Amino acid sequence: MTNGTGHTGTTRRKFSTLVGVIAATTLLAGCGPDASGPAAGGSPSPTPTPTPKEALLAAVPDGTEGAFRFTGKDSSSDISGVVDPAAKGMDLTAAYKDPEHGFTTRMSFLLVKEQLWLKVKFTGTEGLTGLPKLPNRWMELDRAKLTDGETAPTYEGADVGNAGPIIEAATSVEAKDDRTYTGVVDLTKGQAGEAVGEEEVAALGAAAGQVPFTAVVGPDGNLASLTLAIPAAGKAKAWKYLVKYADYGSAPKLAAPSGSAAQEAPKAAYDMLNG
Repeated sequence: MTNGTGHTGTTRRKFSTLVGVIAATTLLAGCGPDASGPAAGGSPSPTPTPTPKEALLAAVPDGTEGAFRFTGKDSSSDISGVVDPAAKGMDLTAAYKDPEHGFTTRMSFLLVKEQLWLKVKFTGTEGLTGLPKLPNRWMELDRAKLTDGETAPTYEGADVGNAGPIIEAATSVEAKDDRTYTGVVDLTKGQAGEAVGEEEVAALGAAAGQVPFTAVVGPDGNLASLTLAIPAAGKAKAWKYLVKYADYGSAPKLAAPSGSAAQEAPKAAYDMLNG
C-alpha cells in the first residue's frame, strides 16, 4: 500500500495496490495432532502447551468461523467490509482523498466466488470536471477487460488483513492475562513487509526489524485486533497498521446482487480502472 497523489488515475492505482495486497493473503498451514496415537499399552503423550506465538497464530481466522466484519488502516487508507468464507467472498470499501484537488473517491468491491462487482462514489467534487460519470449501483466487471487483472480482488483466504504473515514475523510474543499479546515484529521477514507496504518498510531502514505490536483475542478465541506501531522515518510521520475482525459468525452473508441493484460495468468504469 503506497502513498500517492494526483488525479483519478492515481487514485485507481492506489486502490489497486491495496486490493492486490489483500488478494495476496497467504493462509498459514496449521500443524495438526499426530494421528498415529499412543503405542499399544502405553500412556497418551501429554499435549504440549502452545507458546504465546502459536496461541496467537491459532486465533487468526482460517475460514471456519463463518462470515465476519473487517476493518483495516495503513499509512494512507482505511478499508472496511465483510468477509464470507462460505461464499469465497468479500465486500470491501476504501476511501481516498485527493490531496491536490480535495475530492474523495469511495470505492467498493464485491466478490462472490469468481464474480466481481465495483461501486464508485465521488464526493467534494464541486467545481471539478473530468471525473467519470458512473451509475450508483453494483457494476459487474469482466476481468478480461482489465489491463492489469492481477490487481483485481480474488478470494485467497479469510485473513484479508494479513495478520498471519505479520505474526509469523514476530521475534518475541508475550501473553497477558486479559487475552492481550504484545511483542516485536521483524518486517523484513517473510511476507510481513509486503503486507504492511514494501515502500514504507524500506523507508524504516534498520527500525523495520524492531516494530512493536499489540494483539487482542476475543472471548471466543478469535483474533479481535492487531496493531503495529510504525515509527517515524525520515519525513514520514509515525503511523499505525491496524487490523480488526469482529462479529464472527453473525455478520451478513454475501450474495450476488440482482435486479436493479446491479448492471454490467460501462466503458467509463474500465477506462478509470485501466488508468
